[in-house]
Amino acid sequence: MARSTASPVATSGTGDHAVPGRSLALHLLLSLRPAQWSKNLLVFAGLLFGRRLFDLPSVLDAVSGFAVFCALSGVVYLVNDVADRDSDRRHPLKRHRPIASGALPVPVATAAALALGAGGLAAAYAITPPFAGVAAAYLALQIIYSFALKHIVIIDVLTIAIGFVLRAVGGAVAVRVEIGHWLLVCTILLALFIALAKRRHEIVLLADGAVGHRPILGEYSPYLLDQMIGVVTASTLISYIFYTISPETQAKFGTAWLGLTIPFPLYGIFRYLYLVHQREGGGSPADLLLTDRPLLACVALWALTVAVIIYRPV
Repeated sequence: MARSTASPVATSGTGDHAVPGRSLALHLLLSLRPAQWSKNLLVFAGLLFGRRLFDLPSVLDAVSGFAVFCALSGVVYLVNDVADRDSDRRHPLKRHRPIASGALPVPVATAAALALGAGGLAAAYAITPPFAGVAAAYLALQIIYSFALKHIVIIDVLTIAIGFVLRAVGGAVAVRVEIGHWLLVCTILLALFIALAKRRHEIVLLADGAVGHRPILGEYSPYLLDQMIGVVTASTLISYIFYTISPETQAKFGTAWLGLTIPFPLYGIFRYLYLVHQREGGGSPADLLLTDRPLLACVALWALTVAVIIYRPV
């Protein structure tokens, strides 16, 4: 990943207040991080594995659930950027964010977060009350993370992982399908893998300035994170393999062929590790997914293969 060579902005937060050609609305949209919304695709896991992919009402509920999580994750990004605006100004990449640079005023960001949060929860309740409960839990957890949990070693990455689990649970609740325990196990392990890789990227990128940007990074080291990543990587792959070959899964889908999908997570995880260690990637999992063609192709082929196997004519 290329390193930014731009000069630091003023710590007062007014050094880059206006960018030519960018309106306040565009700065607000950028602060919602639409490029990160790919994380919310986990909402569709319940639709896929619940065998509701061709049920139109369920598809509409899943799409609505995806939109709700996009709105709520936007709220979280706004809250997080407001809370971290001072430390973000010392980061080589984050200092260019609209709130940190001063291009998006804090009162505007706060008002937008409140409006989006209220609208998102209202929309979630319209889908189903249980889905609204999951959405509210996700929003509350992420806000607590922004102000407290991200400063507690290990709890910080676990909270990130639980956020992914709540997305998957929300998707299952939205389309009214059973929440499989395998879905939860694989999701939290994969999310932990991504969160730990992100922490490692931050430490390597910021080097001696890591603690100054985020004090919790002082509790980690590349070696410690590599040990954690090794444990989580093996656990993720083993869990997925057991899921595909378990009698419970074979009985549910009426097939033993899901084992044919095992090479995809193997390649995907190894590719991700390659990008983290050899290409200095991992800072933004969504960016890696969208910009690295082999990784994107792996995920797409995995989803297609799973759909073909699960939905094949009996």
